[in-house]
Amino acid sequence: MRRAALTATVPAIALALVALVPTGVAAAHPGAQTSYATKTPYRPQQDARSYQRVPAGFVPVFTENVSRHGSRAATGDEDGQLVLALWEKAGKEGALTPLGKSFGPEVRRLLDAMAKVGYGELSGRGKQELRDTAVRLRKRLPALFDAMPAKGERIDVVSSGKGRAVDSGTEFAGALVADDPKLGPLVGPARTDADLLYFHKSDGGAAYRDYVDNDQRLAATLKKIREQPRTGEAARGVLRKLFSAGFVDRMTAADRYTAAEAVYSLYAIAPSMSAEGDWHLDRYIAAKDASWFGYLDDAESFYESGPGFNDSDITYRMADVLLDDLFARAEAAKSGASAVGAVLRFTHAEEIMPLAALMKLPGSERPASPSRPYTYADNAWRGSSVAPMASNIQWDVFRKGSTSLVRMLYNEKETAFKTGCRPVSKGSYFYDLDELERCFDRSAAAE
Repeated sequence: MRRAALTATVPAIALALVALVPTGVAAAHPGAQTSYATKTPYRPQQDARSYQRVPAGFVPVFTENVSRHGSRAATGDEDGQLVLALWEKAGKEGALTPLGKSFGPEVRRLLDAMAKVGYGELSGRGKQELRDTAVRLRKRLPALFDAMPAKGERIDVVSSGKGRAVDSGTEFAGALVADDPKLGPLVGPARTDADLLYFHKSDGGAAYRDYVDNDQRLAATLKKIREQPRTGEAARGVLRKLFSAGFVDRMTAADRYTAAEAVYSLYAIAPSMSAEGDWHLDRYIAAKDASWFGYLDDAESFYESGPGFNDSDITYRMADVLLDDLFARAEAAKSGASAVGAVLRFTHAEEIMPLAALMKLPGSERPASPSRPYTYADNAWRGSSVAPMASNIQWDVFRKGSTSLVRMLYNEKETAFKTGCRPVSKGSYFYDLDELERCFDRSAAAE
């Protein structure tokens, strides 16, 4: 979440938004998991035993994925240092609540654990998420992986080049080999492709970066969302758990917001560090306040990396390079010309969210009208389900004769392609690759 000072609320803005955002976010957005937004640790969304049967006669010939890196430590210690400085000041003034007295030591333990892991690096939980996902992949497609050694097909591992993405690929491939040592010689040297898997920072993302940095409508919309009365109430609620009323009252509105946001950020990252310690950051923030700050985090992600405004595709059109690669690899498998049996890609939330919006995956179908800001009440987009830690999009290709079918899994749940794409039969999750090329307007590229 971007740090931003909170200015005085403009009455007209408050009136415009009060009807749009529910006063009880928890009611519209139940479940503690959702309040972690894109910091939510990974869980597969479907048991493979409930998947539809593969149509008769079709055998798996290829699989590919796009995966976010696993759970990680925070990218820096700024949040922790900010709240510790405030906590120490309150301690000297005798302004800590009974609960607040235990806050500082717990934050120090968390910071120490993250420093040991390495800021921004995979945590123990993150490594396990990737290993477990790899083993489930191997067990879902035994015929594919069993046939690969005899066919001499390779496993291509490619990442953005960032440490946590590189390490995610290493953990994933290592787990595949540990589960089936015969796959070891098939795993090629890991590759880096920033244009493909870090496109928001590559040359192809120049217009996008200008939008994030300079678009006045974006800035105004996020400001309107942030500067609602509920934000001030939530910030005060967070800080009052730690500090006396007088201490909180002496802070400016902007300082209260910045401090409360830092507390929320520590709360949100703590579950990712569960292998390194037993954390209780949820004691220091009420569920309704965590949900509100989760909403603010989601709003920023929605407008900067998700569906965004309904009259612009600037947030996701750059993901076309990744969708092109998915199709190109599937098309190569269909033709039988590829010597690659699996392509494993490891990237970041800033790539998963635009790809989901481009493909109109569940929750990412609806952009927001410029006149009606994104809210939990009227839009299904949630960072916790669109791009949690280790989130993944997988295509499995099955072939029978000259026909190739594709099944998509989104966070390991069978998922239909966008409206307009016709499955092989009503209610099926299997699609003819030719039909997908038509549906995504790729026919010319395939010919």
